Amino acid sequence: MIAVTELHARYSSRGPEALAGITLTAPKGQVTAVVGPNGSGKSTLLRTLLGRVPTWSGQITIDGDELRALARDEIARRVAVVTQREDAAFPIAVREYVALGRLPHRGTWGRDTSTDRDAVASALQQAEVEMLADRPVDQLSGGEWQRVRFARALAQGGSAFVADEPTTFLDVAHEMLVFELLGRLAREQRAVLLVSHQLNLVARFADRLVLLDRGQVAAAGTVNDVMRAEVLERVYQWPVVVTRDPAVGAPALVPLRRSSGRSLP
Repeated sequence: MIAVTELHARYSSRGPEALAGITLTAPKGQVTAVVGPNGSGKSTLLRTLLGRVPTWSGQITIDGDELRALARDEIARRVAVVTQREDAAFPIAVREYVALGRLPHRGTWGRDTSTDRDAVASALQQAEVEMLADRPVDQLSGGEWQRVRFARALAQGGSAFVADEPTTFLDVAHEMLVFELLGRLAREQRAVLLVSHQLNLVARFADRLVLLDRGQVAAAGTVNDVMRAEVLERVYQWPVVVTRDPAVGAPALVPLRRSSGRSLP
């Protein structure tokens, strides 16, 4: 489980707080989705989890152990991460890139084991990038590169999976593939923490939603608790209607035109 308690963070000592007392949990066996408008603190929360933004007060724990007490390689063994942005440093083959996910387990100079090779093969298959395995990563499209990065995190393993906008650049079929894989990871009793702007897809797959607004939790709970028009309109400052997805019955967001005359709460 990933637990965040009264977390305060800022990018500089004189800057405003990027996170102002965030508290949330991402339990094993569930998909916990963090949503909110641009600048609400979603990606900052994940960067703080990765140690890229300093924590001024509060606490992050992974399976009960405080993050600051864990070595970086131990964190990497426990938590697989798909960041929002990443450029390929070298034009290595896709298979080699996905195998980098095994580094926390075998070390920089360790040799591949059968477990490592099986994990890489499974990750390539699950992310549907097997046909790209021998292609240099600098020859991939944006969507292919995104799926390969997801495969590397799958190969990494661990008790938790954290993803920041993992469906960027993906077509409809591969968006669904990624969300179904996240659901499968949760069913395997891993803690899944997801940041996404895809509210309607999140509503279909997430067990819990955390809605951020200006560095604070504006609402948290089940999908039905958070996906309410009066809540979303207040945070996003845009008129919306929340209806029901006819296929699965999940809440579905329909943004309105401002000229509709709807007043905001």
